[in-house]
Amino acid sequence: MRLVAAMVKHETNTFSPVPTPLERFNPSFGNAAHSAYKGTNTPLGGYIGQAEALGAELSVPVAAEAWPSGKVDHQAFERLCDAVLESVQRGCDAVLLDLHGAMVAERHDDGEGELLRRIRQLKPGIPIAVALDFHTNLTQLMVDNCTAIVGYKTYPHVDMREAGEQAGRIVLDMLAGRTKPVMRWGNRPMIPHIMRQATDDEPMKSLIATAKRLEQGKVLAATVFAGFPHADIHDAGLSAVVIADGDADAAEAATQELLDQAWRDRAGFVYRGEPIDQAIARAKTEAAKPGAGPVILLDHCDNCGSGGTQDDMTAIAAVLRSGLEDVAAFSVADPEAVQLLIDAGVGRRATIQLGGKRDMPSIGVKGKPLQVSGVVRAITDGEFVIRGPMYTGVRVGMGRTTVLDTGAVEIVVTERNHEPWDLGCLRNVGIEPTAKRFVLLKSRVHWRAGYKPIAKAVVDLSGQGVTTSDYSILRFDKLRRPIYPLDQMAD
Repeated sequence: MRLVAAMVKHETNTFSPVPTPLERFNPSFGNAAHSAYKGTNTPLGGYIGQAEALGAELSVPVAAEAWPSGKVDHQAFERLCDAVLESVQRGCDAVLLDLHGAMVAERHDDGEGELLRRIRQLKPGIPIAVALDFHTNLTQLMVDNCTAIVGYKTYPHVDMREAGEQAGRIVLDMLAGRTKPVMRWGNRPMIPHIMRQATDDEPMKSLIATAKRLEQGKVLAATVFAGFPHADIHDAGLSAVVIADGDADAAEAATQELLDQAWRDRAGFVYRGEPIDQAIARAKTEAAKPGAGPVILLDHCDNCGSGGTQDDMTAIAAVLRSGLEDVAAFSVADPEAVQLLIDAGVGRRATIQLGGKRDMPSIGVKGKPLQVSGVVRAITDGEFVIRGPMYTGVRVGMGRTTVLDTGAVEIVVTERNHEPWDLGCLRNVGIEPTAKRFVLLKSRVHWRAGYKPIAKAVVDLSGQGVTTSDYSILRFDKLRRPIYPLDQMAD
């Protein structure tokens, strides 16, 4: 048996000013791709393990994943698609794909659907397994051009490998003649706020429990996709897909049960924040309570894990004004500032214009750097292996990374975007998060993977950025309407 397994992943925020060239994917090809992801908690890692267990010949033509940002550059999209297509063209028994599900390319609003369409056109009968991110914006084009779609059931995403193994198992069982998968899908006119999508919280917790309960008998896989609301495309929003063994009616019934439950609970998916100064005052109160661990401050409107610039200084400036002390802040992505701090050197004082290097025209915001003075505490290469439950075993690179200590706040400054879902982000630069009074993270939900176990309390800071939960400042031109909560809708 010959299998092709590949990873091509990007969550596209169409409101983001951050470009997405090929370099942002940091792609690896062939043997390097295979080695980088073998044994990791990723769908691709799961596929590699399945191929080895079968003794199958495996081709891993490409592994490429970019931090969320603006539309994917056309040439980058074509290069990554071609890598997969060239491997499939050489012949295989099945294709196993680790995709995101919310990629928007410069010339294709549905990047995954277009890749799958090309594979089907090249090899019409080839079985295709697809593992997709929890934030997939599912489309008819995706469903029509593959055999099995399975998504993560956790947010933070700690079950990525399991989703890949489930998708791969369905297709491999089909090849062995053990199953005849049929797939049905649907959506509802709703775009849940990402801050209300965590699978530990209601109403998503109960919706995922229903999906798990449905996976019995003829139902091989049942997935709810919360959707990615910051992609202004027609099909953005919540959806469900179910695979059954030869029973289309069972697949359809399970799909509708999931969608009906989500629609009934739609009000619970709406996020409401509070003024930032009020939130900081509440954080002070939380810190004064008995108990160990830091108060987590979430700068959620500028989260690079959803396409934020990661250099907006609104929340950090508010913290500095407030008088909070013993704070670690991760991170400001500012290559220019990193170079200035490296030039100053460890142990030396520096005054720099930090962050605010990117304008955000989609929300009418001009970049505004913040003058910050402090001592350079650390300079590192920013590379480490993730040890926590999300992306376990994957080596990541933040680029050259520095720490500027203002006295009250230790600010991590990186060359590249990186979301803090792992404690290694701070420990890599010599900051022990469990010893801090406050930890400010530019994150929305993924922080929970590493930091929730150590958190004393959590306070959201509604700063500004293109990952805002305030839909009123985002202009949706392509999104299907009416849709909740942009439009009030009756049952």
